[in-house]
Amino acid sequence: MKKIFILFAAVGLVAFSSCEGPEGPQGPEGPEGPIYESEVFEVGPDFTEANGYSVTFPLNPVMLSGDNILVYELVSTGGVDTWALLPQVYYFNNGLETAQYNYTYSYNQFRIFIKGSLADYSQLPSSFRLGKTFRVVIIIGNDGINAKKVKADYSDYDAVIAKYNIDDSNVKKIN
Repeated sequence: MKKIFILFAAVGLVAFSSCEGPEGPQGPEGPEGPIYESEVFEVGPDFTEANGYSVTFPLNPVMLSGDNILVYELVSTGGVDTWALLPQVYYFNNGLETAQYNYTYSYNQFRIFIKGSLADYSQLPSSFRLGKTFRVVIIIGNDGINAKKVKADYSDYDAVIAKYNIDDSNVKKIN
């Protein structure tokens, strides 16, 4: 009796596990998703008392999980533009006081600001506060290409542009 039960169980298992119905019709093709790639753009904020020496810019489209932002200050235009990765610290009053450019970001915005040891940032030279130029590089994370273990030297703007295959020949300026 035990052998007959095992035989029926085996036959039933085979019969029920191999049942398939006809394949249904193919569903409609979904909309094409956005193409995300690393990019670069430029901002030219003025840092004033009115904006708290801090300027916030929206990101559109928003960043995805794993994406990163690098911000570079234009430090020289003598023949070839030279960019320095933030934060950048500067010394004033014979080295007694400091001020720096720095930044923060979230998925939908980034902020560039001045922070320092001075009690009154309006005492900083106008060339430090007004008419500044920054390049913002968004590096897409988890895209298979950029996920390689070899990282670029993030302090070198040109190395980052080359590593992530970013075209910076016509950089978009954002106000």
